[in-house]
Amino acid sequence: MGQKKEIAAARTSIKNGTNLEAAENSMRNLLKDSTNLQNEKIWLTLFDAIKKQYDVLNEKLYLKQPSDTAKLFNHTLHMFNTLESLDSLDNTPDKKGKINHVYRKRHAGFLTPYRQNLYAGGLFFVKKQMFAEGYAMFQCYLDCAVQPLFFGTNFAVTDERMSEAAYWATYCGYKLSDAAKIDRYSQMAIKDEGREVYMLQYIAESYRLKSDSTNYRFTLEKGFSKYPDHPYFFPHLAMFYGRMGMNDDVLRICDELLARNPYDLAALTAQSSAYFNKQLYENCVAASDKVIDQGADIPVVFVNAGLSYYIQAQPFAKKKLPSAEDKERVKTAYKRAMPYLVKYSELRPKDIDRWAQPLYDIYLELNMGDKFEEIENLLNAK
Repeated sequence: MGQKKEIAAARTSIKNGTNLEAAENSMRNLLKDSTNLQNEKIWLTLFDAIKKQYDVLNEKLYLKQPSDTAKLFNHTLHMFNTLESLDSLDNTPDKKGKINHVYRKRHAGFLTPYRQNLYAGGLFFVKKQMFAEGYAMFQCYLDCAVQPLFFGTNFAVTDERMSEAAYWATYCGYKLSDAAKIDRYSQMAIKDEGREVYMLQYIAESYRLKSDSTNYRFTLEKGFSKYPDHPYFFPHLAMFYGRMGMNDDVLRICDELLARNPYDLAALTAQSSAYFNKQLYENCVAASDKVIDQGADIPVVFVNAGLSYYIQAQPFAKKKLPSAEDKERVKTAYKRAMPYLVKYSELRPKDIDRWAQPLYDIYLELNMGDKFEEIENLLNAK
């Protein structure tokens, strides 16, 4: 009796166009009880409450009155979800094992024209940077192709926008840093050659999120090979190889990029670090200077070059009885290192672990009293 009263009250609200949200919530609350999930009347009343709210908002839009567009699209999604859930009930065999689809054909025919609103809603939410909501829209749009409710519509073949919707769903997953959402439609989306470059980026990010270093590297290499000028693949590939200590591979991809553009800042910067890590200090300085000569204040090249000179001087600076020639070598190297390290300290003042001690030694060796005292106080404070 309680159910009947709630259903009757909701249907009165729907008929009168009043308290529609309350009517929807009333039916949803009934469905929280698992014993009510088989009640078709509750599902149908829930759908009517949602549909009525959609109609009210849609009419306002048509009349160019203020309306909540996000709610309109969400009501579209809820209509699909509700009738798809009811279709599962409609697909249940009777006592004789026979399935009689009472609603399927009618509901599929009703929803199909609204499916374009799912696509439009997905784009709307993407533009608003509401990626979770956008993903839900595109997911529902795409899953119509496999929903039993739409059996026979063959959306997978007849709908030319499926790969585009798959791309946007994957994009939403990428923006959400959700590997499962990236993966779900990525193979459908990558069929669109015009968007392959972006899809390779999103797929690479999925592998990174899953800590799948083998496929991450493979996808980055594929992307770099096909789209060397794209700003994503080279930096991430160089960073990956650098972290793995694979400096020869860093230099290999740097050479590929520099063969196309000898002044490429990203390649020269990565080359500087790879040479430094391989202790090829003269090469490191040469690569660093090519970056600096272009007026780029990229911190790592300054510290690489400065430490290259500083490190090369250490065997002579640490001698117990250095010769005059040794002392001169140290001073020359320190003089060359100093401007690079000073610049790095200005660009990265908090990174004192990298520049403070070398500058301390340099100022001490070169008798730069004021500068030496300044660094000494800094190190003492640390």
